[in-house]
Amino acid sequence: MNFKLTKQQQMVKLAAERFAREVCAPIAAEIDREHRHPQETFDLLYKYGFVALGFPEEYGGAGVDRIAQVIVVEEIAKVCMATASILSIHQATATCINNYGTKEQKDKYLRKLIAEGVMVAFALTEPNAGSDASNIQTTAVEDGDCYVLNGTKCFTSGAGIAGVYVILALTDPKQKIRGITAFIVDADTPGFRIGKIEEKMGICAAQTGELILDNVRVPKENILGKLNGGFKLALASIDVSRITVIGAQSLGLAEGALQLAIDYANKRIQFGAPISEQQGLQWYFAEMATRVEATKWLVYNGAQMMQDGEKYSKNAAMVKLFSSETARMVTERALQIHGGYGFMKDYPLERMYRDAKITEIYEGTNEIQKTVIARSVLG
Repeated sequence: MNFKLTKQQQMVKLAAERFAREVCAPIAAEIDREHRHPQETFDLLYKYGFVALGFPEEYGGAGVDRIAQVIVVEEIAKVCMATASILSIHQATATCINNYGTKEQKDKYLRKLIAEGVMVAFALTEPNAGSDASNIQTTAVEDGDCYVLNGTKCFTSGAGIAGVYVILALTDPKQKIRGITAFIVDADTPGFRIGKIEEKMGICAAQTGELILDNVRVPKENILGKLNGGFKLALASIDVSRITVIGAQSLGLAEGALQLAIDYANKRIQFGAPISEQQGLQWYFAEMATRVEATKWLVYNGAQMMQDGEKYSKNAAMVKLFSSETARMVTERALQIHGGYGFMKDYPLERMYRDAKITEIYEGTNEIQKTVIARSVLG
């Protein structure tokens, strides 16, 4: 077991730290306040090759290195959770196309997604299909050389921003989860439109909204993976997200909050001494630092398992459960250490505290993760 970063990974870490500090941090509060997608940031993420990490070179990628991919999301999440969320969800959906797409689909879409600035979104959730993804109602009816999609998707990250969508629909309603198929849908397809854009508690710059499909004709060559194999594809894609999206985001957010708390506690003087000298707060720091360190190696190990082709569904659920709980706990305590200042929007902890909560909800609630882990452990 070698826990040391390679020289290339160390270079990626240094570059990502600088990018986060110089590009993301200065506008983090602004884009949160304005609920504004930071397109200028993403233009630079493409330009400097950060989006391309984790993808084959033949499609414009920088090589399949999951640790490096996680590192970039982690570093950005230290200062701006919303930006990290947009980047990681985009990469996870592009990974889905890379893993399940035909050569023709990859030639048409993958280079656009990882090197040319086109964003992609994954649409599974519906008003009556959240944790119970088998209850989706969106249909896809065969019609000649196309399938006609009708239905509504909600809580889609990147809605209205993405140029390409991976959409799950029922092709054989009688078979329920065995009758779900994934489709690649271009945003300019007739009948496809954006509905309500949500007002959220956190990650406010990461646009989330509703998709409305009204007789959207999608050619059969845009079926992603196997016909009626969409549910397994979705589960596998969510496993990827639990590590490279939730794990990486949560780790970075917790690390960022911990460092802010350390800096504040060493400078804040009360009763004639820095508050970092108070034993009660020292115990907070000990617990926070231990959770962060454990989270880091759980996330990195999960990413390495992905890269090595091992089975990692149980580990992905463990990453999601533990890292999201760490993010919530560390940001909460960091805010508490800041006292009244932490409650003010002038300080980043207020935003980070709000951002942390979503990690326990999306890509499967933590209650679902416990079920997945327990079933695996119990056989």
